[in-house]
Amino acid sequence: MSAEGKVALITGAAGGIGLAIAQRYARDGLRVVLTDLPGGNGEAEANAIRDGGGWARFEGLDTTSETAVEALFDSVEAEVGPVEVVVCSAGIATGGVPFQEMALEVFTRVLNVNLVGPFIVGKAAANRMIASGTRGSIIHISSVGSVLGVETSPAYCTSKGGLGMLTKVMALAMAKHGIRVNAIGPGPTLSPMTQASLNDDAVEMMLSRTPMGRFAEGDEIAGVAAFLAGPDSSYITGQTLYADGGRLALNYVVTHRKAG
Repeated sequence: MSAEGKVALITGAAGGIGLAIAQRYARDGLRVVLTDLPGGNGEAEANAIRDGGGWARFEGLDTTSETAVEALFDSVEAEVGPVEVVVCSAGIATGGVPFQEMALEVFTRVLNVNLVGPFIVGKAAANRMIASGTRGSIIHISSVGSVLGVETSPAYCTSKGGLGMLTKVMALAMAKHGIRVNAIGPGPTLSPMTQASLNDDAVEMMLSRTPMGRFAEGDEIAGVAAFLAGPDSSYITGQTLYADGGRLALNYVVTHRKAG
């Protein structure tokens, strides 16, 4: 069963997991609104989806601006229709220092994008779904970093930990309205953000904690998002589904061949 015909809005959709989800939704027959910061690849990616026979449009958006988010939802509702599926995939990562060495402005910026942004987007979506009687699905892109700490990623891990609880409290508030709120917690996933920041030693370290011995492809995370958008997940809410290659099940480390 699918969510064909629904309107889906995806943040952080110009690349990485967000783009993979937008592409999957379009293949499944959803009308997808890709959003990301202006000036990137968003318009080109929306064009590519349309060239492939899907329905897509791109809108520049800063998810940390409540005014901009509210205006975009108003515009999409007026021009396309009520948004029934929302994916909050916009996120940033900064690492390299323990918390006592991290500048406050860096910590605050990561929390604003990774946690405050989903709050703003989720609130705008939920209020419109309630007003229109839409039994929608809101999906956050979290991480195994929500429960597994990394010494040199204090802001990222804290933001994802907060996102896990935001998912729960949103789900509890929305349950009586028939609106489901869940999260996906990817393990190591191939994306521009990870590929730009990892060397061979870092890859080897990450895979030593990944029983399946490889990074996920974006399409594998998108498959979970497709499930959460559709009727087959109709009794699931307040959950974080971890697509992590077995990472959270592992106590120690696995033997793995060196990358390359």
